[in-house]
Amino acid sequence: MEGMRFCYGSASVRWRGTMRILASILLVVVAVLDNAATQKPEDGPYRGKYIGKFNSYHHQASGDVYAVDEYTFLLTGFNYDGNGIDTFFWSGASNRPGPQGFIVPDEYGKTNILERYFNKDFTLRLPDNKKITEVKWLAVYDLNSQNNFADVYIPEDFEPPVPQKAGSLTAIAGGPMVSSDTIDILDSKTIRITDFSYDGKAGGQGAVHFWVGVGPSPSSKGSKVPDEMGYLDPIRAYDRETITLELPGDMTIFDIDWFSVYDVEARRDYGSILISDDLNVPPSLVRVTPHTESLPNCRQLHKDYRVSWEVFGPQITIQLAGNVQQDEYMSFGLSGSDSRSQMLGADVVVAFIDGHRGYAVDYNITSLAPCVQVLGQNKGVCRDDVVGGLDSYQLHTYSRENDINTITFRRTLISSDSGDKEFLLDRPMYVIWAMGRLDSNNEPTYHDVYPKRNVQIHFNTSEPVNDCFSFTSREANLKDVWERQQIFDRSVRAFTATLGPAGGKRGYQGITGHVSNGLAWYINGFLVPELWLRRGLTYSFLVRGGNNPHSPEFYHPLVITDEPHGGYDRLSDARQSEIRVLAGVEFTRRGRPKPIAAGPLCLARHPEGQDRRLDDNFATFKKFNRTLKWTCDSGDPAVLEITPNTSWPDVVYYNSFTHANMGWKIHIVDSYSQSARSHASAYSSFNHSIRLLLIASSFVVWTWALK
Repeated sequence: MEGMRFCYGSASVRWRGTMRILASILLVVVAVLDNAATQKPEDGPYRGKYIGKFNSYHHQASGDVYAVDEYTFLLTGFNYDGNGIDTFFWSGASNRPGPQGFIVPDEYGKTNILERYFNKDFTLRLPDNKKITEVKWLAVYDLNSQNNFADVYIPEDFEPPVPQKAGSLTAIAGGPMVSSDTIDILDSKTIRITDFSYDGKAGGQGAVHFWVGVGPSPSSKGSKVPDEMGYLDPIRAYDRETITLELPGDMTIFDIDWFSVYDVEARRDYGSILISDDLNVPPSLVRVTPHTESLPNCRQLHKDYRVSWEVFGPQITIQLAGNVQQDEYMSFGLSGSDSRSQMLGADVVVAFIDGHRGYAVDYNITSLAPCVQVLGQNKGVCRDDVVGGLDSYQLHTYSRENDINTITFRRTLISSDSGDKEFLLDRPMYVIWAMGRLDSNNEPTYHDVYPKRNVQIHFNTSEPVNDCFSFTSREANLKDVWERQQIFDRSVRAFTATLGPAGGKRGYQGITGHVSNGLAWYINGFLVPELWLRRGLTYSFLVRGGNNPHSPEFYHPLVITDEPHGGYDRLSDARQSEIRVLAGVEFTRRGRPKPIAAGPLCLARHPEGQDRRLDDNFATFKKFNRTLKWTCDSGDPAVLEITPNTSWPDVVYYNSFTHANMGWKIHIVDSYSQSARSHASAYSSFNHSIRLLLIASSFVVWTWALK
């Protein structure tokens, strides 16, 4: 794919000192004499341990062969004209290719007859967990004619690439507590630290990072390594955690001499290991996407996000580039505080691409909540033109290539909108940034990725600054969604509705498939459970979602409607007319909706110091829920009584009157026994089908046996 490459590391071993040139020449000479060298002697990415070229005999079969790991070959530049009759990749332990061997599945894991190949790169994995050290050759072999078209031999005492151990971290006298068990170099870009601990008590401002570089020992001339979540902020405290780090951009393990827990401001090493020059590790399958910024200054904010800028005259041009999904936004702006990075009161731009159109929209943050009306005024994360201001950003260019959104826009340093902040050039400014998902109205929802430490940028430097590196991505390892709770109990007639954190991608988002605004309903202590109610019975919801209409963040009357998202008060009149409100709203004489189930706030919060970005690290909701701290205002809850009848749909939804995406489903059934039978019937029907299949199979076998 144009613009992409798979980064397997540096193609040559580092050589230091005054012998660098001579040693490089000697390396080439040795490689020519011994084509079983660790890496094929050519420019290009690290591909693993080089085995050799195919010896070509027939049908133009040719190419180079590497060992990626103990079980896998990498073929590069492979060619074959496809004219063999019964031709396969073939391997064995005999002295030379012949009938005694086995088929090696192709790059798709299939054992089909080989088709034509032209200059193709791909991997082959030996079947049945066979190891490369257990075979003597790999061939392109025709079983029909027992003819060998091409072969390559595995050298004796060959050692394929495997993860390597690299010692452990120990604290240095006078520094904070740092320790770890074994550090594993998993591949050319990946480091795993087992049982890592850091007490977070570094001196000064605590600018401690994972740090790598070249030279005999750790020094200030190094580079930051993103933490296990891709952040470049100073690292947090760790307590015997196992974390996996990825070297940034196209950097590989062959480009560094040491790894350190390093205080950048104090220029102190708090614990480090040296990296051997000759590590025989597997190549990394991380995809590296080079991205060249068009503006002179660039700051890497996160592994997946960067900002570039240029000041010219009275204007500043800004470019945001991020590795985001199609329904995600990038935001960046000036802090709401002059002394720290603060979202409240900030002046930000929200940039995204919707289909074939790009947007850079000016926003004002008056509350950490979606934009809602409070006593006739819009408050929260609102567009400037909604709160009486101007959209001051002018979109310049936008593009989406290789999953990277790049959006360029400009603004005057001093805006004509009094609600906008001024870009100062005489000193660094505190900034904020975030990435998250858009809702169905292309409005930003609660962000998933954001900094936890102060971020400063000097927009007017005498020399251009640039610490940006290539974007990287690997196949996502999605964690299981937390257990989906259901309240299916005919004896339960009352439900307590309180508020709590939505729980990240494994919580509300994973359970419902909807974007989250950060808060969700907890019903009887469960996160957005599905409720089962019977028609004709009366149920009570004891609502504690906040009763202060002046609060844009914590005012959540409960409503029940026939649509899944909620936020009824934010919808247009036309959209409201399409929704059936079943409970929780009454209408004034003027036809305006008014909520009736607003009770005192009862809210679960993360304990102080707990990073909500780590919510997905909890294996279950129960473990997550045990960490929360509850605070409840005094007063009796609001009571919302409902009696579902035959006019109610089979599925309705409980949600917030003011904010979207906080609740989930209510199943309305005619009887619990019928509902239980319907579940059992579906299960029984599946089992019945399986039984019929087994009986039919048995009958076929029995009939065959009688013949």
